[in-house]
Amino acid sequence: MKTRAITGTLFVIVMVGSVLLGQFVFGAFFLALSIFSQLEFYRLVKEKTAQPNVPLGIVTGILVFAGMAVLIYANNNSFPVAISPRLSHTLLFLAPLASCAILIRELFNRYADPFGNLAYTYLGIILTVVPFTFFFALGFMGCSFNFHFPLAFLIMLWSNDTGAYLVGRQFGKSKLFERHSPKKTWEGFIGGIIISAVAAAIIGHFYTELPWNQWVSMAILIACFGTLGDLVESMFKRSINVKDSGGILPGHGGLLDRFDGLFIAAPVVYCYLYFIAL
Repeated sequence: MKTRAITGTLFVIVMVGSVLLGQFVFGAFFLALSIFSQLEFYRLVKEKTAQPNVPLGIVTGILVFAGMAVLIYANNNSFPVAISPRLSHTLLFLAPLASCAILIRELFNRYADPFGNLAYTYLGIILTVVPFTFFFALGFMGCSFNFHFPLAFLIMLWSNDTGAYLVGRQFGKSKLFERHSPKKTWEGFIGGIIISAVAAAIIGHFYTELPWNQWVSMAILIACFGTLGDLVESMFKRSINVKDSGGILPGHGGLLDRFDGLFIAAPVVYCYLYFIAL
């Protein structure tokens, strides 16, 4: 328990620091985080299921994240130097070329299940890199970098996790999806939503980019789709018969264990903010 508490505290400090230390640290940190998460996913798959093309998968993931990041920076009024959109377009153009190279490389392999290898290679990109790209984009919802949205997202996500754990432990009786996650309950799920919504209402008092009710709507989305991400990651681990995705965070498992809620919630929240709230 002591190890878990220390790791959790350091994790929160690092995550909050990555958001508060400016747009360059923010971008570099989440690019690195997406790469390490992708590597963790590929390692799990290679041990139990298939043979994904790790080098080309990583290259494609870097190009996707970097291309979108440069495009966002190019449209950022607070960026210190002018960046041509052509650079981002070039990176994004290279991404499908690298993706095609994955297909070509598989033609020369002699594995029994080539389409399984391809599926897991692309799934590693979709499951880890793309969500972190959306989360990165939350920092630039206006015309300049603003840490309020990504920081609020993290606070609401952690509030949901904490609320679901505490309420589920105290009052949980009705299983949510026992086949995939035996400890999750409907009571915990509802408790997580309520705690996250309370945190959102408090955030709305200090961050005025949105009215409080839209912050609460954002919290409900995070709670619902964050729980879905948690369940999907549990389903993935059970399908390959592992308990934790890794050991990089003592007492907490791996990166996929820590960011499973973000992987589905971040794209949904970004779309909500972009198309509805702002």
